[in-house]
Parts: sequence; C-alpha cells; structure tokens
Amino acid sequence: MKRILLSVAALAGAAAFFAFSNAPIAEAAQAQGDVARGQAAFERIGCWACHGHQGQGGSTGPKIAPNPLAFPAFSGFVRTTSGEMPPFTARVLPDQDLRDIHAFLMSVPAAPAVATIPLLQ
Repeated sequence: MKRILLSVAALAGAAAFFAFSNAPIAEAAQAQGDVARGQAAFERIGCWACHGHQGQGGSTGPKIAPNPLAFPAFSGFVRTTSGEMPPFTARVLPDQDLRDIHAFLMSVPAAPAVATIPLLQ
C-alpha cells in the first residue's frame, strides 16, 4: 500500500512539474494570431473608430499599439471592461479574432525617434 501511495505521489509531482514548466509554451501558443486577419477584424469590429487605424489612440480611445498589453490582460480587459468601452463577448468577438487582433497590434512598429526625422531637425 505504501508503495502505491509513493507511486501516486511521484506521478502527481511529475504532472505538476510538467504543467508549470510548459505554462509559457502553452501561453505563447494560446496567444498566436494572424496579423492580416487581425487587421481586418480590427477594422470590421470597429476598434479603429476609437483607437485609430494603427492602434495609435484617438479622441475617444487610448493608444493600444505598439506594445499592447500581454494577451491574458488584453483578453481579460476586452471581455470584461466596465468603462466607456463596451465589453466584447465571445459571441461578438470570437477568441480567434481576439488573438488575431492582438497579433496585429503586436506587429505595429514603434514610431521613429524625433532625432531621426530630418524634416523635424
């Protein structure tokens, strides 16, 4: 009996180790999205109306690109926001579209430094 309990404990420990050691891999796989589909969804859903066509922010929505929130925080906010932005449930914005939008926002390049723009010198 003692041998069985030790075996079960060892298996549980190994399962916990692999679950935690693979967490970043699973999170990265979950956050995968398609940039082109994300840009199309960003336009189709109407995100651009408040956040600008490149996520640069506008008069009614904050800057969300480049460098958006990490996907778990981004997803949580979009799904449960209670501020001026309405929450977008999975019925309105499917999970894959949300991943694609996040990928699009991640792909937006940072603005060039002012010192590198000759016209502003």
